[in-house]
Amino acid sequence: MTTATVSSKNQITLPAAACRQVGIKPHDRVLVEVRDGAIVIVSAPDLMAFKGVLGKALPPGIEAGRKAGFLARRHKKSR
Repeated sequence: MTTATVSSKNQITLPAAACRQVGIKPHDRVLVEVRDGAIVIVSAPDLMAFKGVLGKALPPGIEAGRKAGFLARRHKKSR
């Protein structure tokens, strides 16, 4: 176990050996949470890994047309 000092801005430097062990590299994002009175730091998921999961975006003109149609149908039902 390694100790780290908390700065006046509540910042710490993560020990390089600990980062290597868990695969945290420079510029990676991490999640920080409190569990049972301890601060836990874990690698954040790479959001780019989810690229394409929801499909491709529609061109703006088609998206606007579909939205307008949806709103018109919803307005018609509420009458």
